[in-house]
Amino acid sequence: MQYHDVRVHPESDRLPRADQLAWKIAQVATDPVAVEDTVTDMIINRLIDNAAVAVASVNRHPVMSARAEALAHQRADGATLFGMGPDVRVHAEWAAWANGTAVRELDYHDTFLAAEYSHPGDNIPGILAVAQQCRRSGAELVRGIATGYEIQIDLARAICLHKHKIDHVAHLGPSVAAGIGTLLRLPPEVVYQAIGQALHVTTATRQSRKGEISSWKAYAPAHAGKMAVEAVDRAMMGETSPTPIYEGEDGVIAWMLDGKDAAYKVPLPEAGEAKRAILSSYTKEHSAEYQSQALIDLAFRMGKQVSNWDDVADILIETSHHTHYVIGTGSNDPQKFDPQASRETLDHSIMYIVAVALQDGCWHQVHSYAPERARRPDTVRLWQKIHTIEKPEWTARYHETDPNRKAFGGRIIIRMKDGRVLEDELAVANAHTLGATPWVRADYIRKFRMLAEGVVPEREIERFLDVVQRLPDLKAGELSQLEILIPAQDLRQNTAEGIFNFGQAQAMVGASTRAAALTS
Repeated sequence: MQYHDVRVHPESDRLPRADQLAWKIAQVATDPVAVEDTVTDMIINRLIDNAAVAVASVNRHPVMSARAEALAHQRADGATLFGMGPDVRVHAEWAAWANGTAVRELDYHDTFLAAEYSHPGDNIPGILAVAQQCRRSGAELVRGIATGYEIQIDLARAICLHKHKIDHVAHLGPSVAAGIGTLLRLPPEVVYQAIGQALHVTTATRQSRKGEISSWKAYAPAHAGKMAVEAVDRAMMGETSPTPIYEGEDGVIAWMLDGKDAAYKVPLPEAGEAKRAILSSYTKEHSAEYQSQALIDLAFRMGKQVSNWDDVADILIETSHHTHYVIGTGSNDPQKFDPQASRETLDHSIMYIVAVALQDGCWHQVHSYAPERARRPDTVRLWQKIHTIEKPEWTARYHETDPNRKAFGGRIIIRMKDGRVLEDELAVANAHTLGATPWVRADYIRKFRMLAEGVVPEREIERFLDVVQRLPDLKAGELSQLEILIPAQDLRQNTAEGIFNFGQAQAMVGASTRAAALTS
């Protein structure tokens, strides 16, 4: 890896293009280096992972709404929509929007955490949609996804957004644009302009992940992917972007991040160096914020030692800065203790998550967040007894550059009313590469089967798993086979009338239902 110094430059410097971060990212995107087999294998794992969480969310309201908007923009040779089968096609940017929302809705796919947070699997919907519409092969899709992961993870390693209350999808716009540039084999000039445009239109505040968290949490990365597709399209037609987008005196760093005195060292692969960043990311065994994964596993273990939860005096979680301040009591969000809170808010409350994990000894993407579960009196009593603190040693491990030391866990201390103290810690989740049961292909397949059960017909499950594992061999025009068909009667539609489907809502639902029925 080569580390690039990135700082703010006054306009008088006339910073050369070759010294700009967006240009350096474009150089990585256009490097024709081969993709290593281990990276290809992991890309297949993450396609399975994304499909799993997408099919599990197809009938959730935000996903239905995004799909309805996409169906208002149909295109015969476009991209596919999760659940609709290969014969229903929409414009690529709307497929990126709808499928990106389906992937993120349950917050149940992969993660990478460093200076900034990210869900690098969010790169896949936009890159796949363009690959389908532009009739690219499976091998070309693999190259594009490898770039998307590389750029987002490298940016997350170096540039902190959340410190300035900027949402983490600001790194996603440039990474999707770069991935599409690799996919389409675009020249550096075009990719450079697309990266600048994508970043410019995808910077927003973190209020989407604060307080009463709304459905926009699922939409935010989908919006970034959609904007990236549009940015690449404009750049391909010769349009330019604000430059230097990162380093300019009125640019992103100067006014949204560390300001005029900023100094970052951004790692990027050298020319000819393979893109391996995806191997540093990790997926979720449990449908909850990643910082809760190890604590859920730990709670399963510790919960067996308590027979009556009303005997608990209090519970302390010692953990990292991020866990304490974002999903812990350091956030000062009263909603994180509210039994009436939304699923999105409960997913970002480590106090709620630990309470339920301790009591149930298991975790479910729906049942663990159900209103009746959140409002159970004994759970509410236990929930109110839990608080978090930041411990420097856990923060240090969170930011550790050595992958063998990096950790996102914590220590749980349960104090009983009779004076007994139960305490234990876990550094990494069981599913982590260094965990008790590190995940391999069979685990991703098991997760897909579990989430697809009762939603996707068994024959369709087997067909998809066969196709996705042959990804590198899929020819141009065959990527629509990565779509999953859910029987029309099992795929709910949002029939509300909006702007895009004004006067056409019922007709669109009928047309999509007929198309699905033809392929069932």
